[in-house]
Amino acid sequence: MKEHISDLFTKIQGEASNLENLLSKVPGLSGYMEKGKRRDADQLLRETLATRLDGIRLNFSTVHQDISHDIIKAIDHAEPLGRADTLFNAVIGKIKDAPVGYAGFFDAVKVNEEDLARIYAFDESMITHVDQIEASTNALTKAAKEDGDIGAGIRDLTAVLRQANETFSGRDEVIKGISEDI
Repeated sequence: MKEHISDLFTKIQGEASNLENLLSKVPGLSGYMEKGKRRDADQLLRETLATRLDGIRLNFSTVHQDISHDIIKAIDHAEPLGRADTLFNAVIGKIKDAPVGYAGFFDAVKVNEEDLARIYAFDESMITHVDQIEASTNALTKAAKEDGDIGAGIRDLTAVLRQANETFSGRDEVIKGISEDI
């Protein structure tokens, strides 16, 4: 998955039409076109991450069903499961609604080529968080089905979701030029 997404920008860049190749020879226009390609790659990457998280969240929703057969478990874990679901929604929403890694000529926030590359790398690093969220969700689902430690599974998933949420919150700092290090 990582290799596929990491080549996304390269693929988009390689699919330039003859007109784009001609226009890239116009001074100043090639940098503008490069920004557009990075913006497209950034958007595709975030859509992929959000779609993947939506699928993981659907898997997470089966935990409610699995523990509902034992009313005591269902009551004991209802609130923590609800908080985890809220965190899922927050992470998915942030990724879906994040501003595109590019600013037009007249926008207040300008993003240069280096910043665009950093934004793309930042978004790409979210793949690791999504992998961790998936692993934690799978472990929780297994615990619910096999009468394991559901509480520990929920705590682990909640911690991973919080970390992903906090990490993605730093993306705005990159766009605004506040943070130089990712």
